Amino acid sequence: MQETGMPEDNTPVASVDLWPIGNCQVAGMIDRSGSLVWGCVPRLDGDPTFCALLDDKAPGDPAAKGFWSITLDDVVATRQHYIRNTPVLITTHTDAQGGAIEVVDFCPRYKNHGRMYRPVAFARIVRRLAGSPRIRVALRPASEWGATVPARTSGSHHIRYLLQDLTLRLSTDAPIGWVNDERSFRVERTLHFFLGPDESFANDLGHGLEEMLARTIAEWRHWTRGLATPLEWQDAVIRSAITLKLCQFEETGAIVAALTTSIPEHADSGRNWDYRFCWIRDAYYTIQALNRLGALDVLEGYLEYLRNVVEGARGGHIQPLYGLGGEDKLTEWEAKGLPGYRGMGPVRVGNQAYEQIQHDAYGQIVLCNTQAFIDRRLYRMAGMADFEALEAVGERAFQVHDQPDAGLWELRTRAHVHTYSAAMCWAACDRLANIAAELGLPERADFWQNRADTIRATIETRAWRPDTQRFSATFGGDDLDASLIQLLDMRFLPPDDPRFQGTLRAVEEGLRRGSHMLRYASEDDFGLPTTAFNVCTFWLIEALHATGRAPEGRELFEEMLARRTAAGLLSEDIDPVSGELWGNYPQTYSLVGMINCAGLLSKPWSAIR
Repeated sequence: MQETGMPEDNTPVASVDLWPIGNCQVAGMIDRSGSLVWGCVPRLDGDPTFCALLDDKAPGDPAAKGFWSITLDDVVATRQHYIRNTPVLITTHTDAQGGAIEVVDFCPRYKNHGRMYRPVAFARIVRRLAGSPRIRVALRPASEWGATVPARTSGSHHIRYLLQDLTLRLSTDAPIGWVNDERSFRVERTLHFFLGPDESFANDLGHGLEEMLARTIAEWRHWTRGLATPLEWQDAVIRSAITLKLCQFEETGAIVAALTTSIPEHADSGRNWDYRFCWIRDAYYTIQALNRLGALDVLEGYLEYLRNVVEGARGGHIQPLYGLGGEDKLTEWEAKGLPGYRGMGPVRVGNQAYEQIQHDAYGQIVLCNTQAFIDRRLYRMAGMADFEALEAVGERAFQVHDQPDAGLWELRTRAHVHTYSAAMCWAACDRLANIAAELGLPERADFWQNRADTIRATIETRAWRPDTQRFSATFGGDDLDASLIQLLDMRFLPPDDPRFQGTLRAVEEGLRRGSHMLRYASEDDFGLPTTAFNVCTFWLIEALHATGRAPEGRELFEEMLARRTAAGLLSEDIDPVSGELWGNYPQTYSLVGMINCAGLLSKPWSAIR
């Protein structure tokens, strides 16, 4: 099996250094010791059965909870890699006597009886590689956000864990008493562990789990085979794409912004947010990147989710985010049973941003849907009824384009008319004109183009700073924001427009810190930000490429790739000085940035054919 991931001697400084596994129903995080330390059930935004990531107790502490470790006695070395083109993780442990084991971690996902089988389950296989290794298995799930340790019952080949809202069953062919007692024992044969629904395993556990593994590998390799990757940086792009796919809750098509909650944006910052929900904005960027790779299944699933959101709004207010099942109430509260990542609380559940006004969502809804009217590869192309529903979204965008909102950075205590939000409202109307033309509706095309022109004129008048020859982040203001770079991606301005070039220069001068970009450099609700926002650096790279500075962009991109975790991924934020990663992980924005920049900067396939 070929390895992916960064060499051990090139691993960057990273506080968030985890290996995601998952099946688009649940996901888990494996740490560098091979322990499962994060995983929510029964879906990506559920109660974290594995919550040790947000606890500060050492695994050896009898009170430690929320993890599943398989440790090798006298271990001296641990190596990890993914099986190529899959999220199946291999962790190899070697002991002081030369004994060795490998642990295979995966969540089953494959087609079965015409449907995708993706159970609420985590599977682990332990294989002896050399010598006489001894292991200790400690499975300590938690419940109610770390507040309780569930009761357990056991049978001859299983242990049941009675969580608050469901029961999980561990089926295993390892000695059940030794597992239950966390006792050390020799590994003399392959051992299989399946933590899943509270029902008897259907057939022979060993054979069944090996078949699940083979079919899961084949399913992921089939999906990856369909990606239109660039010539260069293929491993980075493929790993990012697979991980973005893991962030989709396949049942409804929703896409989470990240798989975790409450990892702070920098040490003791209090900027600890729950990202396990579907932001209209974040999902748009995810869809945009995966579309460029041809991963149309993610687009189709998300558009189904989005149509339900739009229909529920009935032409009215669209929230910035929704639950994975389309829930519109995501009350934010603090979980007192967990001290937080490295003891840096609070641990937040839910996100108050669902109550905010963020006008950019209207543009992102239309932008996501535009391809559905044109792309003949789709199973379901959009038609007149879809266009009429989107016209209601466009009308809303026009009504609010010059009204204050919280902006894309979700400021909690202030509102402005944000240039980015207004430009997204322009994009909604502009793309509706394109859709109308595609449908052969010239009157509607003219109508929406006139609306787009009106918004454009407003932005060019109220956000432009003639004294400094640049756009401001807010109407009538004099502030800088990295989102101004997105005027290029939205096609509001071409790269050779002097107004864009002046804005880019100002953003670089004000927000660039060496190789990294801040979102903004002014105080917000929590003071002055100290970490850079990774996606903003990727936006800068795109702008450098578009404005004739491609070699500089390429150098910056290579540096960002060197900042990745051993798993080849990025979190939300980075310390510009130490290079330490912070924020929720893996962050879809950051993965999107890697995919988009690789596609822009790569040599063409024709260069080697």
